[in-house]
Amino acid sequence: MKKITKQTYLDWYKNMLFWRKFEDKLASVYIQQKVRGFLHLYNGQEAILAGALHAMDLSKDKMITAYRNHVQPIGMGEDPKRVMAELYGKVTGTSKGMGGSMHIFSKEFRFYGGHGIVGGQIPLGAGLAFGDKYNNTGGVTLTCFGDGAARQGSLHEAFNLAMLWKLPVIFICENNGYAMGTSVDRTANHTDIWKLGLGYEMPCGPVDAMNPIKVAEAVDEALERARRGDGPTFLEMKTYRYRGHSMSDAQHYRTKDEVEDYKKIDPITQVLDVIKDKNYASADEIAAIDKEVKAMVKECEKFAEDSPYPEPKQMYDMVYEQEDYPFIS
Repeated sequence: MKKITKQTYLDWYKNMLFWRKFEDKLASVYIQQKVRGFLHLYNGQEAILAGALHAMDLSKDKMITAYRNHVQPIGMGEDPKRVMAELYGKVTGTSKGMGGSMHIFSKEFRFYGGHGIVGGQIPLGAGLAFGDKYNNTGGVTLTCFGDGAARQGSLHEAFNLAMLWKLPVIFICENNGYAMGTSVDRTANHTDIWKLGLGYEMPCGPVDAMNPIKVAEAVDEALERARRGDGPTFLEMKTYRYRGHSMSDAQHYRTKDEVEDYKKIDPITQVLDVIKDKNYASADEIAAIDKEVKAMVKECEKFAEDSPYPEPKQMYDMVYEQEDYPFIS
């Protein structure tokens, strides 16, 4: 794995803080009805993305996830201004304003969504990995889903074929404790979701996903296994979300004290503590990063605000049409 250096910590702090503030801004404009529909925020789970990106080879590896999907394409290289514009429904967005919050895509940067069907991305991730194996690209697909999606039957079908065909895929369950508003211990007679991999003899295990170092180490090991041709890995990333399942979630299923307890191990705070303890940055330098992040978010907001909405005729230009289709007379 690439060495974790002073610069790694500084980059982690800046990136995770930006992702957090980017989504805080989305929550703010959602209340103003500038962003419509559903809005599922990643606050608290940023260490998963930060750690995974450190281990990945972004020139060939892919990622696919559910609808909590705004910051992942940014981490993969997509312009955050375009992501925010997509959430605003503007024509400058990643899907020309036609996808919205739950369906962010960036084929250029190998981010394959944003999927609204719970667990729907799990077999798709296996399919992307099948393509990499078939074409011998050397790439690996990180297939992310929540603890609720782990109860879907499609997971078992995908696990079975991924092991049978030794596909280069890492299945990542982002276990934030609650499937919408239902705690993990109310959805199955076991709470160690990672053990689902044992039934397929798939390498699997839990990861402290509030710490980007632990995530990076686990993902790196899984990537190496996949690149060797030894097949998939299933990682249960034990994390926590500070906001509700979506912006419409009243969060009656948990206490404020529980949320505050998890904030004591906030991934951004953990990284900042290391920076301070090791004197990687002075107070002024940290303040400068904070100021830069604030300016970046403001720039994204202005871009989205100033961008135009799509013309109505665009609706008819977004569906594939083959003019010489031979099977219609």
